[in-house]
Amino acid sequence: MPKSNISSNPDSDEGQGKTTRLRRHDSLDLESSNVKGHHAGGHSTTNASWAVVLTLAFQSLGVIYGDIGTSPLYVYASTFTSGIKHRDDILGVLSLIYYTITLLPVIKYVFIVLRANDNGKGGTFALYSLLCRNAKVGLLPSQQIEDQEVSNYQLELPTKCNQLGVSLKLKTFLEKNKLSKYILLIVTMLSTSLVIGDGVLTPSISVLSAISGLKGASPVFTEGRVVWISIAILVLLFSAQRFGTDKVGYSFAPIVTVWFAFNAGIGVYNFIKYDPTVIKAVNPWYIIQYFQRNGRDAWISLGGVFLCITGTEALFADVGHFSVKSIQLSMSCVTYPALMLTYSGQASFLRLNQDLVKDTFYECIPGPLYWPMFVIAVLATIVASQAMISGTFSIIQQSLALGCFPRVQIVHTSAKYEGQVYIPEINYFLMLACVGVTLAFRTTENIGHAYGIAVALAETITSGFMILVILVIWKKHIAVAIIYACCIWSVELVYLSSVLYKFPHGGYFPIALASVFLALMVIWNYVYRKKYYYEMDNKISPSTFRDLVNQSNCSRIPGLAIFYSELVDGIPPIFGHYVENISVLHSVLVFASVKSLPISTVPPEERFLFRRVHPRDLYVFRCVVRYGYTDARNEEEPFERLLIDRLKEFMKDEFWVYVQKDHPESIQVQEHESDQIHHGDGNEHVLTRAQEEVLEKDIEVIDKAWNAGVVHMMGESEVTANKSSGIGKRIVIDFAFNFMKKNLRQSDKMFDIPRKRLLKVGMTYEL
Repeated sequence: MPKSNISSNPDSDEGQGKTTRLRRHDSLDLESSNVKGHHAGGHSTTNASWAVVLTLAFQSLGVIYGDIGTSPLYVYASTFTSGIKHRDDILGVLSLIYYTITLLPVIKYVFIVLRANDNGKGGTFALYSLLCRNAKVGLLPSQQIEDQEVSNYQLELPTKCNQLGVSLKLKTFLEKNKLSKYILLIVTMLSTSLVIGDGVLTPSISVLSAISGLKGASPVFTEGRVVWISIAILVLLFSAQRFGTDKVGYSFAPIVTVWFAFNAGIGVYNFIKYDPTVIKAVNPWYIIQYFQRNGRDAWISLGGVFLCITGTEALFADVGHFSVKSIQLSMSCVTYPALMLTYSGQASFLRLNQDLVKDTFYECIPGPLYWPMFVIAVLATIVASQAMISGTFSIIQQSLALGCFPRVQIVHTSAKYEGQVYIPEINYFLMLACVGVTLAFRTTENIGHAYGIAVALAETITSGFMILVILVIWKKHIAVAIIYACCIWSVELVYLSSVLYKFPHGGYFPIALASVFLALMVIWNYVYRKKYYYEMDNKISPSTFRDLVNQSNCSRIPGLAIFYSELVDGIPPIFGHYVENISVLHSVLVFASVKSLPISTVPPEERFLFRRVHPRDLYVFRCVVRYGYTDARNEEEPFERLLIDRLKEFMKDEFWVYVQKDHPESIQVQEHESDQIHHGDGNEHVLTRAQEEVLEKDIEVIDKAWNAGVVHMMGESEVTANKSSGIGKRIVIDFAFNFMKKNLRQSDKMFDIPRKRLLKVGMTYEL
């Protein structure tokens, strides 16, 4: 049974027979907590057998590599948009592909970035949360000392390091410079917005590329018909999202495995049949020659080459579903060699068929394998689209948990696989956007112009965060960060400059889409923080709270009331508004604050923090319910039941502290007394029968209140800009924020509170 995490005072532990004096918190701004458990987040493969690692590696093929695996459908066509001007240009582009895939997906992500996971979780929010825990760069004042006691909160940092000075200086700068905190948060939001844009473009370009194979099979399939067939598949794909990806389980893995096997086999066939000398492309000198011959056109073509690594962010974002070792194994042993063979085979084919570059993928397929490859290509693109859509849902769930996204409905589609969620509002938006993109752009070449910007900018942001992680968290020598910046970040910046050139030719779309979502997130987070600061500044003091509860016209009725708020310290001002107007309180009152920590998961046994508000006979408690940014908020047991059970456990442990600190003379440790009752888990708590009866009476009060009925009270505060605000602030708060608040998910739906037992208390905040 979890027990109270109440600090002991070693100075009082003198002599035999004396009990340990424990600290009791006397302020509403401090919480007593359940003892921390020893739950490790994420997949731990430190002692995992190779059978487990191999199984995870196989499963990862169907979830992570769909996007990068289907890139051969359109890379050469997107690179040579004006045709191949020189035969050796093929070797230059193939050499670029070799070193781009080796440097970015393999070296950067598989062997560097994956090490920066947050207890097994990945993605931009994982990097941001690591920085928030190692340095005080968060903008919301909801941090508590007890948060650091969660078992997976602390980071494993090196004990010996010669660069603590550099690390400390950078950390101090980030903590003291408020602008840097805003920049970190906004850049994190921008990365999230770009992923959403990627979630629109990936299904469109992948499905359209696969279906375009019909044009080569029969003249009946015109460009228009190919577009409408692609739209039909996209609509079916998004319509199936509500059923959850676990309904097909890991059937994706065999599809992608067969896809890689066929591509690699065809690549070897073309390599041997057409021109084995393309192996010369391992010499980077061909890259230099390519730029010497083509100059500015070669730089522009980098936008097409960059598409060979689309979906690389999924390596890091989905590490939580698998493990670092399994992803390293699947990438190194399956994905990487298959891609190298595929691109090499296509280059061999193009050396003798330069005029067929527009449809390289299907033209180089041997005749008998054409239709089997077409079917597998369609299935593989659906897998790639599914992975990107699921990734979009997951990252929006993370941003919502940290107060960076408007409230939307989160549906957990799987009780077996963690992290599988479905968001109806976002799903419909993505579907309409994908259909619109397919209709507007019509060809993979046009979509490719737009596609690269979102991917390149997102990867560049990840590298920027990694430099901070290397210096601030890993505390490596500054030379390591410089080498990373020169060898990896600089390459990504060159690619980014190339794809930005295509801004007028379609590249504006992901930027415009990301800007809209970024604006929504910034507005929501801005007002969210303003509202939190308002409650902090106007919270009810302990003395005022006691006066409100003890006033003569305030009566207590049977039952238990749970009053929800976002404030983790103190009593929110809306409670005073309620008492002044209603003047009726239930016999037991719990102020529950739902809070997200900057960690991926919070073990269930460490989820609740309780504190009794004194005097004891008020039966008023503070409770902070903590979740990680990837935690599902649908407990196996009803939330209400969990809260009551944890409350009674807390009361038992808190009573022990009470009798020790306030009535130590009443504790009699008599070895042979028959009326002694023991409580505890590791510590022997000895209570007399009289004391036990007092505790039982306390527990009975809770049980009676619960049996009398539970009422969920929720503060439904309206926010408006104060009269002295400027026009910009009025637009943001009065129009933009309130429009989102009224048209999106309400608080009670977020917490799944029973309608019949919900009481909303309204109040207006002038911010």
